[in-house]
Amino acid sequence: MTDSVKCISPIDGSLYAERPTLDEAAAKAAVARASDAQKAWAARPMSERIELVRTGVAKVGEMNDQIVEELAWQMGRPVRYGGEFGGFNERASYMAQIAEEALAPIEFEDSGEFTRYIKREPHGVVLVVAPWNYPFMTAINTVAPALIAGNSVMLKHASQTLLVGECMAEAFHAAGIPEDVFQNVFLGHDTTSALIAAGSFGFVNFTGSVGGGQAMERAAAGTFTGVGTELGGKDPGYVMDDADVDAAVETLIDGAMFNSGQCCCGIERIYVAESLFDEFVEKAVKIVSGYKLGNPLEQETTIGPMAHVRFAEEVRAQTHEAIAAGAKPLIDPALFPEDDGGAYLMPQILVDVDHSMRVMRDESFGPVVGIMKVKDDDEGIKLMNDSEFGLTASLWTNDIERAQRVGDQIETGTVFMNRCDYLDPALCWTGCKNTGKGGGLSVIGYHNLTRPKSYHLKKA
Repeated sequence: MTDSVKCISPIDGSLYAERPTLDEAAAKAAVARASDAQKAWAARPMSERIELVRTGVAKVGEMNDQIVEELAWQMGRPVRYGGEFGGFNERASYMAQIAEEALAPIEFEDSGEFTRYIKREPHGVVLVVAPWNYPFMTAINTVAPALIAGNSVMLKHASQTLLVGECMAEAFHAAGIPEDVFQNVFLGHDTTSALIAAGSFGFVNFTGSVGGGQAMERAAAGTFTGVGTELGGKDPGYVMDDADVDAAVETLIDGAMFNSGQCCCGIERIYVAESLFDEFVEKAVKIVSGYKLGNPLEQETTIGPMAHVRFAEEVRAQTHEAIAAGAKPLIDPALFPEDDGGAYLMPQILVDVDHSMRVMRDESFGPVVGIMKVKDDDEGIKLMNDSEFGLTASLWTNDIERAQRVGDQIETGTVFMNRCDYLDPALCWTGCKNTGKGGGLSVIGYHNLTRPKSYHLKKA
């Protein structure tokens, strides 16, 4: 009996797509083809690799109308938001733009006696394990620079968005990237682990759960395979007493609720200076109360279902536990009759919360946010750091020196001032603590997708 991966649509619970998985023998054969093809790919001029990747990205853009509807069916994002091509293109284009400089040899001497320099060598075959919440943008973070650097790539997507890899493969192959250089593969967990444990890949990049990241590292143990991980998050926003309240509430609440709260760097907890707390909460409630929960295929829908019933069940559990422990919900359920107890989940704002509650500690990854009052920066810093995760933190103030001073004390991968929930491709995308390790995009992204090779040449 052939195993398969299945996408159950959150729109109506139907089986939307299903694909057979490769058995271990077929998977090993795919790796062998990727390894063989990589050498010729790396031998091509970098300018040619860059142009082929740019063309592949553009062809994904040509498929956007199809992609937007498919994403709604697969993971529930409303069609009104138009998909991910803007960010997909921005990230790939930036990495293409900096490639020549980022991958250039570091030269130390070229004299009559010695030539000394460090080159960047591709790892070989790179495995990209991508998540479902932003399936195109998270994948391209690694796919584009890995290909440009001369690696071959095998892409394994989450079952919830299993059509995404097929779209990317179709576009990249049409652009002229060889089929064995970029492969979309359907693999079970055991087969994936077996391939990693066998040293099949030069580098593995994984975006997903903490448990998934631990499984990747366990599989790679002893192989010396590089593993980059972006795992859970519980990103805070801190509104200081000199902040622009209107800008802060509009941006932070959008950061908490967009994509039904299913954002890697979404805002999951908010701390507000005492003097601004009541005003912030009142305006936040007004914004969220105006959302329209419903079928993501309908243009008027502003918040769609969560990607899977089990994700919604976890958010409901955290919310109900918090309310039982004394938290106060501020959004009226009567405004969201579409909440069906399944994947369709109304947004919620909680006050009177504290860090004894899971909703303020565990990753929620859904449309709920707790808001706490703080007296000063010291308390805000302490609360922001009281987390097992560290991806981003959003600081709201009109004083850049204050933001820098506070930011220096926060255990996080990225510090934002007066914005949130954005990935700047010029900056390293990284985290700390249980968010994982490694770094994507930027010059550092290229360094992680290659290895240094030193040349010390003495002339005769």
